[in-house]
Amino acid sequence: MSGSISGLTGGSYGLMQQLIADSGATYARLSQLTTQSSTGYVAGTYAGLDNATTGSAAGALSIAPQIAGINNTVSTLNAVAGQMGVQQSTITTISQIATAALSQFQQVNAISPQSMTTAAASARQAMVQIAGLLNTQDGSTYIFGGQNSGTAPVPNAPAITSSSFFTAIQSAVSGLATSGASATTAAIFSAASTRSPFNAPIGTNTPLPQVAGADGAMITTGISATANAFVPSTGPDTTGSYMGDIMTALATIGSMSTADVGTSGFAGFAATTANTLSSAIGTMAQDAGVLGNNQASLATQSTNLQATSTALSTQLASFDQVDMTSTLANLSSTQTQLQASYQLIAAMKTMSLTQYI
Repeated sequence: MSGSISGLTGGSYGLMQQLIADSGATYARLSQLTTQSSTGYVAGTYAGLDNATTGSAAGALSIAPQIAGINNTVSTLNAVAGQMGVQQSTITTISQIATAALSQFQQVNAISPQSMTTAAASARQAMVQIAGLLNTQDGSTYIFGGQNSGTAPVPNAPAITSSSFFTAIQSAVSGLATSGASATTAAIFSAASTRSPFNAPIGTNTPLPQVAGADGAMITTGISATANAFVPSTGPDTTGSYMGDIMTALATIGSMSTADVGTSGFAGFAATTANTLSSAIGTMAQDAGVLGNNQASLATQSTNLQATSTALSTQLASFDQVDMTSTLANLSSTQTQLQASYQLIAAMKTMSLTQYI
């Protein structure tokens, strides 16, 4: 006989079934390798991961949450460090502006009383500039707002020289000729304490922003407009806050006129005012220095945590990621194997009876 066999029986049928089963297994393996080569992962589920290598799912489940927690901490520390950098830069600018106004005021004397007009104008301009800087934002966060970071520290900063804070100090300064230096200074700080230049929600005892470091310890990460963070303001003539002292001293200088230079108490009053401003600038620099140390500490912690995360990620990869070189090689060989399997099945279906004899 030479005709085609219409069907296979007995052992031939069993062989065909085995070939089809083997082909199906090869196809499933090819599908798995194709997925692995495109995703880089052993499996899409922990069950699939454990089927591939017993115990790998437990290892992955142990490490993955650690990595997520560390990465979340790193993101927080980096965001906070960014805000601290903005604040440090702003403090530097405030210091420069206040120092320039102080230098201008220190040139005023009885020989050149007209220079008081220029110094007063410079002080008022400095007030407006610093008030605006104290309202600096990083995103939606007012960086000098303490924990009340959604509130602008200075209300209507461009009009600070029209505020009740400024006008109250201006009124106190106007009594210099009749009240004398000491009484005028006392009146100024009384006015500053009752008519703060800062928004009421900020408060004088506002909690400062903090973040949990790598070891869980809380780290102060910002300075409030109304409260020193690390170094206290000292001396008899202070509002208790160097930002408050800077604004008070600038308002005092900005309220003075040429006529005040000629009063008997001017020299002592000017010296007290200059000392208040100079001391506030110095205390602010010390506070900023400690803040800078905290910022450096956060950066170091972030770097160390990132290294830990990288090491854990490498460990996790040994559980849930494939060796891409090996996977691609297996993919190619499996494709060849499957093609050969299909060719063999096709050949058996067309065998004639003479091919079995």
